Amino acid sequence: MSQAAADSIASPASARPLAPRRAWPGLLLAAALLLLLTALAFSLGRYPVSPRELAQLLWARLSGQPTDLPTAVQTVVWQVRGPRIAAAVLVGAALSVAGAAFQGLFRNPLVSPDILGASAGAALGAVLGIFFSMGVLGIQLAAFGGGLAAVALVYALGSGQGAGALRGDPVLGLLLTGIVVGALLGAGIGLIKYLADPYDQLPAITYWLLGSLSGTTADDLLPLLGPVLLGLVVLVALRWKMNVMSLPEEEARALGVPTTRLRLLIVAAATLVTSASVATAGIVGWVGLVVPHLARLLVGPSFPRLLPATALLGGGFLLLIDTLARTVALVEVPLGVLTAVVGTPFFIALLRSRQGGWA
Repeated sequence: MSQAAADSIASPASARPLAPRRAWPGLLLAAALLLLLTALAFSLGRYPVSPRELAQLLWARLSGQPTDLPTAVQTVVWQVRGPRIAAAVLVGAALSVAGAAFQGLFRNPLVSPDILGASAGAALGAVLGIFFSMGVLGIQLAAFGGGLAAVALVYALGSGQGAGALRGDPVLGLLLTGIVVGALLGAGIGLIKYLADPYDQLPAITYWLLGSLSGTTADDLLPLLGPVLLGLVVLVALRWKMNVMSLPEEEARALGVPTTRLRLLIVAAATLVTSASVATAGIVGWVGLVVPHLARLLVGPSFPRLLPATALLGGGFLLLIDTLARTVALVEVPLGVLTAVVGTPFFIALLRSRQGGWA
């Protein structure tokens, strides 16, 4: 399928398709914002690192030459702030791309990455890990496995006969099943919080559910990087067919697209990156809901351009939120609180500006 044909499919009939050349300014702007926010994140904090010092450290690491910068600067960059910034970019990009994929797949602008229960399943797994006093790695593995298991359950219940065939629309069946299973998992989280030790376990559970990247180290990046890269590669490889999946089921099949198999691949890849993100950062809302809309304003709705723009903007958005979380107050503010504070008015303004349209 050509790019022009994909643009005409991704855009409504009344809208003018976005010319391919107009995507580059948006992508360049998103990349520039990410670089600017990265430099800002290193500069802000109790021990600021200037762009010149950061450039010297990067050059020394790439060239293998020694540097005369203080040891404290190197420690802040490579061991404290660097891993946290990298995690923020990866988590933001993963949640944003997953949100864009789900919004296109379900043809609904209000869908977010947790629509099929991935976030609730990961949260329940992590809460159980904290309740049973597992280590950090055990909690992350429990969260990751819980997210995958929850979506597998939703897909098994919602894509077969019965719920999955509701009114002949398997997408609607998945959506409703995800809401029901998510509510059930939420009840499980509430039960564990009620049974948890109020002086030890409950504060840890509450803080994790609000989202945080504090204490992120280089060792935490590998379990996050592998699943995120794998899921993003799959979604990018399916970028052309994802335009067709935005059409109604019958029309997509008429164009020769194996909708059932393709839907499974998209759901699996988006769930993989969502579960890995939640396992690392906790529950971080609004990123996967708001950022895809902002990316559409820059490059249009066609997925070959939308996915990279969404990844860049999502990484920059969560990096900005994380920088604010550790600098706006004497104590660190949970990520989920700030994403709600920033995301809610932004999304309201976005809805008003779009006047009912979202493509």
